Amino acid sequence: MDPGLNQLLKWSIENSETTQNDSTDPKAERPSGNGLNKEAIRSLMGGPSDADLMKLSMAAVQSPDVSLDDKLVAFDNFEQLIEIVDNANNLESLALWTPLVTELSNAEAGIRRMAAWCIGTAVQNNVKTQERALAVDALPLLVQLALGDPNDQVRRKAIYALSSAIRNYPPALQVMVQHLPKDLRPGGAVNAGDMDDVDKVMDGIKQASGGTVH
Repeated sequence: MDPGLNQLLKWSIENSETTQNDSTDPKAERPSGNGLNKEAIRSLMGGPSDADLMKLSMAAVQSPDVSLDDKLVAFDNFEQLIEIVDNANNLESLALWTPLVTELSNAEAGIRRMAAWCIGTAVQNNVKTQERALAVDALPLLVQLALGDPNDQVRRKAIYALSSAIRNYPPALQVMVQHLPKDLRPGGAVNAGDMDDVDKVMDGIKQASGGTVH
């Protein structure tokens, strides 16, 4: 790997904020570029594309040779990248949907939380990615996490992902409802395009999970 890229990745790990902060505020402060030398900047400007960085981040998340802290940093970088709609749409062409959904079952709560967070980011107001999340069977896993994960932060991010996945997309809403316990299923038809209808279903899930979404 190019030495400049190596330094860039090292800088990213050393300067990224911890993912224990559960804020999804896009205005939240990100690490500055201070300390990044000219060689690293040149490597960034003329080097890896967002697609390369997405693949590199997921490879780090799945590598047995990377520490948990560094995996979480890589996942945080991944989430920032897919905030860009074009990058979220490229998850399919980069074959990253399956590994992303696989991490919902990771033994580490921090990894499960980041996987749910990334799915929620990717599918927000985006029919193309909502379709992909449904196709790779993310919805049943997210329902399981939302209602049964022992970690509160994981449950919150799973609820966030479900809420994003079903809004204005009836097929995902139908699948989610099918996987809810009977006492949480709505008594009548729910319109995925009616935010009040969707909110009522999601409120029931939130209450059953024992918390709120942040």
